[in-house]
Amino acid sequence: MSSRADRVDGHVVPAGRAGGRARPAPTGTAARALALGAALLVGVNLRPAITSVSALLDQATSEFGLGGVERSLLATLPVIAFGLTALLGPLLARRFGTTRAILAAMSALAAGLVLRVLSGWMLLPGTFLAGAAIMVAATLLPPYLKALGASGLWVGLSSMSFGIGAALGAGLAVPLDEAFGLRPALAAWSVLAVLAALAMLAVGRGSAATAPIREPVSIPADARVSVAVMTAVFSLQALLYFAVTTWLPLMLSSHGESRAAAGGLLGWFSLIGLVPTLVAPVIARRRRILTWFGPGLGLVMAAGFVWFALDGGHDPVVVTVLGIAQNAGFGLAMGLLVSLAADESSAGILSAIAQGAGYAVAGIGSLLLGVVHDATGTWTPSLLIMAVCALLLAGSVALVIRRRPVSLIRR
Repeated sequence: MSSRADRVDGHVVPAGRAGGRARPAPTGTAARALALGAALLVGVNLRPAITSVSALLDQATSEFGLGGVERSLLATLPVIAFGLTALLGPLLARRFGTTRAILAAMSALAAGLVLRVLSGWMLLPGTFLAGAAIMVAATLLPPYLKALGASGLWVGLSSMSFGIGAALGAGLAVPLDEAFGLRPALAAWSVLAVLAALAMLAVGRGSAATAPIREPVSIPADARVSVAVMTAVFSLQALLYFAVTTWLPLMLSSHGESRAAAGGLLGWFSLIGLVPTLVAPVIARRRRILTWFGPGLGLVMAAGFVWFALDGGHDPVVVTVLGIAQNAGFGLAMGLLVSLAADESSAGILSAIAQGAGYAVAGIGSLLLGVVHDATGTWTPSLLIMAVCALLLAGSVALVIRRRPVSLIRR
């Protein structure tokens, strides 16, 4: 780890301690640049498997003969897999090291994306495998960046890469479908996963590889509140983000948008949020701005959902507002997660707990929002529920920014 210090809530915390032992940062500019670049490539892979399906959900329903429940399950299964496999990442990191665990995740992602289109019966298992692989990589990116001594800017770039992947998946899904058909359009993203695997393989062979982490886990009583509040923040922002990326095309279709326009607006939702996603983790280390910026994002989201629920038009405007606020919220959550951990090992544990619970809530919540729509025949109740969740997010962020960095290992 670097000897660099992180500043959170006005407190300076050494960034180079893990289990009481200093971990040296990778030596060599080229090795560190490769390691940070590989993190960005991994991040780009963590959304196309989801947004490409959302943009082609009607086509997939027809191609694979899915019923209403199966359609909702296909759309939300990756996020459900996130919650069910949250602890897999830290377990792999403890056994093989973070770098090799991410390499395995990218390899599994490529396999899952191909398997799910080979046969109808493999659609859901392949989708679950892809979701589990994404969860492993997403859980391990914070400790990976912590081990590299990544600055707030690099954490922001990493978070922004998620949005780039989401925009690519949504924006290119329909053109790929029209050019090559549904199955090749869904499987094409495996190429990107293979490239990320090759990048992590190169990192693993160099001096930037991270060693296995085997410090014993311990969550002291004074850290439990911080863990709980951080988990609430990640759960609420994940629920809202994935509810939008899952159902936005169908919401827009109910307003009369064509499937191409709906897919384009889903891509725009991610694209317009790239800069806010980059800036939010940097702001997460500046308390004076954070005290109003963090809760303010939740309030803007709530207003956007109410606007969308009550207004039958102006889709590009409300999608733009939500894209800016929600992507900034994701970047803020990632920045808070990295900064709230006192060391690399704690970052991995906190990441697993917060993201695991968060994605479980997101998957189940997104599924239930779809069920509410099917039961009522309109998206208005679902959107109003999302507005309430956004208000709860604002309150949770206001609490977490007052917490000190915590160590979750036994010293």
